[in-house]
Amino acid sequence: MNNASTREGKMANSLRAVVNGADGQAVLMRGDTIEAVGAIDIPADTAVIDAKGALIAPGIVDLGVFAIDKPAFRAGGIVRAALMPDQSRPLDDPGLIQRAADSGKPDLWVHPIAAATRGLAGLDLAEFATMRDSGALAVATGRDWIADSGVMHRVLAYAAPLGLTVIVHAEDRGLTGNAVATAGETATRLGLASAPAVAEAMAIARDLALVEQTGAAIHFRQVTTAAGFALVRAAKARGLPVTCGITPAHLYLSDNAVSDFRTFARLSPPLRAESDRQAALAALADGTIDILCSGHDPRGPEDKRLPFADAAPGMAGAETLLALGLGLVRDDHISLPRLFEMLAANPARILGLETGIIAAGAPADLILVEPDTPWRIDTARMAARAGNTPFDGMPVQGRVALMIKGGQPIG
Repeated sequence: MNNASTREGKMANSLRAVVNGADGQAVLMRGDTIEAVGAIDIPADTAVIDAKGALIAPGIVDLGVFAIDKPAFRAGGIVRAALMPDQSRPLDDPGLIQRAADSGKPDLWVHPIAAATRGLAGLDLAEFATMRDSGALAVATGRDWIADSGVMHRVLAYAAPLGLTVIVHAEDRGLTGNAVATAGETATRLGLASAPAVAEAMAIARDLALVEQTGAAIHFRQVTTAAGFALVRAAKARGLPVTCGITPAHLYLSDNAVSDFRTFARLSPPLRAESDRQAALAALADGTIDILCSGHDPRGPEDKRLPFADAAPGMAGAETLLALGLGLVRDDHISLPRLFEMLAANPARILGLETGIIAAGAPADLILVEPDTPWRIDTARMAARAGNTPFDGMPVQGRVALMIKGGQPIG
């Protein structure tokens, strides 16, 4: 056996354990796989990591990031990032998919999402099957909605037998056009181009009708309105294969956050009325929302130091995702186990990954979380490549003490 093979064999058989002395619980890992969980006897030859009272949790699976930003992901406990196809070259080719999958090595799992149409133009279907064979785990319409119902029907019909979920941006562009805000008192007062919130529900209704025809699984990356949640809730009750997500921004903030023309609050979908924010919290509590994601989209000064209407939408959300999620737990909107279902288990399930849980046989992707450690979000000190967060100055609690990918601690 050569030296490389010997090293690989040793790594495959190496034992590590994360032990929490506070409650006697441990996670035993052999190589890149969890071997046992609970109050277990630790073999003598095991390398032990003392959790020092920290919460042992599954590594976050962030569904739908727009950039690979390793420092921000490490700070936020994101072990796996599902990359949207909206890149400088849209991910509509097997070679680009493979390159994206390799971009996180060695300290991050990157799971590329294939473009639904060539160049994300909404016209000609991309080759999902070959991209799936190259590592694509889902298909997405990107930042935009496919306006042509015939094209969208073909996307869903093609994806269904391949077992690929179609990830959708839900806003009817016939209504939104060049709007930068949600229609209402705030947009009117500021003189901002706006669109009615019903644009979301109209897009969701059309796509759900096509799901009924094709049987394809669909995931609405962000649902943000009361009408949108009602449609998703009803579709689930009918047994349709539908899931939806949201970012912390639409749970914490309403359109009042743009009152000073602050471009860090220029998002897509735009911030909604307070009544829609309350509807989002209700949908969070009743299980309508499946995924809590960061929507990580770091934008530098060249994109944000502009008049509000000219600024690019998006926020840097990776390193604040966990802390803001823990805030939802402290405010009794969800339980701690439910939070990690939304951050890890559910996105993994949608992507077809057997991860996001702490159980024997699962990948050894873990984070140690200090849930009560206080800190203040500061755009000038963020690890992300750009600090465009609407939460600048907000006090939060919860830090990642250590991240473990494939059984190996990541610095």
